[in-house]
Amino acid sequence: MRGMERDDIDDRASEYELIDAGEGRRLERFGPVTVDRPAPGADQPARAHERWQDTDISWDTDGGWLRTGGGTPEELIEPWPATIEGLTMELRPTASGGVGLYPEHRANLAWLEVRIGARLPADAAPAVLNLFAHTGLATLAAARAGAAVTHVDAARGVVGWARRNAELSGLAERPIRWLVDDAGAFVAREARRGHRYDGIVLDPPSFGHARGKRWRLTDDLPGLLAACRDVAADDAFVLLTAHTTGVDGADLAAMLRAAFPSPPARLDGSALELAATSGAHLDLGWSIRLAE
Repeated sequence: MRGMERDDIDDRASEYELIDAGEGRRLERFGPVTVDRPAPGADQPARAHERWQDTDISWDTDGGWLRTGGGTPEELIEPWPATIEGLTMELRPTASGGVGLYPEHRANLAWLEVRIGARLPADAAPAVLNLFAHTGLATLAAARAGAAVTHVDAARGVVGWARRNAELSGLAERPIRWLVDDAGAFVAREARRGHRYDGIVLDPPSFGHARGKRWRLTDDLPGLLAACRDVAADDAFVLLTAHTTGVDGADLAAMLRAAFPSPPARLDGSALELAATSGAHLDLGWSIRLAE
């Protein structure tokens, strides 16, 4: 899978920079805010040592978020906007150590928009289902390209956050259904209703828990992908991304091909990775793409 070529990243405006990575941490700039947080895969030495002094906020697994110069978590900076591939996202420090954006996903946005554009013009906007949709980066890219998007996430607060991002990006009036639901339960209901989608996007977590159900990617993803086949149009495209340790691109490709064995669509993939301006490199998972 390492030999697969990656697409060129869209050249729309972005206010994101991976400055450096090393010694188990990553240094990033999201718009005006520089963030220092853990990166388990960054096992090489840090390179741009002087840049690490410019941090605005940092995450410590024992103490949580800290602000440069001191201050309690309640005194951290207010949410701030940052642009990525021409989309405006509201960012904020979260209790899990994130900021509300996975910047490595921007590498797939151009591919997603091309797949949607290939279905235009049409009698109706192409229908795209986004599962585990988080704060909506893929949802907004799909809506901007002309799709009618069904955005599904089990966390109510995260769905509200995604709606805020749609407002900031000028896409609030686009045809987006915002749903708080379990991915598997929703797909099963859609199959019973006979609904079909032209494209399906999935970014499942390694582990999760929603509505009394536990999720483990290695156990539950094959069944969910099989269920997605029942709501996919005959020529649907699928974008699957994952960040699970021990699951590589070949594993994900095998799961996806088992669920979508025919017609024989083209399947490719690439590492989810970021290159730092310092020359460091960060591996963050895999993306697998299926399309005619």
